[in-house]
Amino acid sequence: MDMKKRVSLELRHRSPSEVLELVLDNCRSSEGRIEGITEEFSNLELLSLINVGLTSVADIPKLDKLKKLELSDNRISGGLEVLAERLVNLTHLNLSGNKFKDISTLEPLKKLPQLKSLDLFNCEVTNLGDYRDSIFKLLPQLTYLDGYDIDDCEASDSDGEGDGVDDEDEEGEDLIFSEAVREKQNESDRCLNGPFSLYRG
Repeated sequence: MDMKKRVSLELRHRSPSEVLELVLDNCRSSEGRIEGITEEFSNLELLSLINVGLTSVADIPKLDKLKKLELSDNRISGGLEVLAERLVNLTHLNLSGNKFKDISTLEPLKKLPQLKSLDLFNCEVTNLGDYRDSIFKLLPQLTYLDGYDIDDCEASDSDGEGDGVDDEDEEGEDLIFSEAVREKQNESDRCLNGPFSLYRG
């Protein structure tokens, strides 16, 4: 299915301005370009274009509210300037499985002040010896690169802002369980060593 038809289907009789998330994964782009997505999607917060055959993002419209852009498994090798110009509030960008070879091709991302998470898995650029250090130096606004921060700590589902409550609950449950096991063990001992024990000599 081509991208324009898929966009029409995903609208489901809504106006573009009502759509907050648009997932177009695995459809076909025409000549490697984005189609059917316009500035009318003014409230869009997530756009997913995984494995659609893109070679360029030049036709992405201005989407001021877009926060997450998924572009993995395409054939994009550059031209990211347009993202900095049109997606000013982008926080998460996934470029995994594309054709980026040099750190310099990622320089336009410096102009995305809100960018916190960038994924480049399976791009040639990740084979460079000083890849991680170079990216964090180039993009100081980043918190996570390929799911890990500058200290190699893994990102959590809430971007590293755990509240620790679950851990405490689990510890409490473990303690209660241990006490129950001990009580059962004591009961067993009393049965074995009681006055009518079959095991007494």
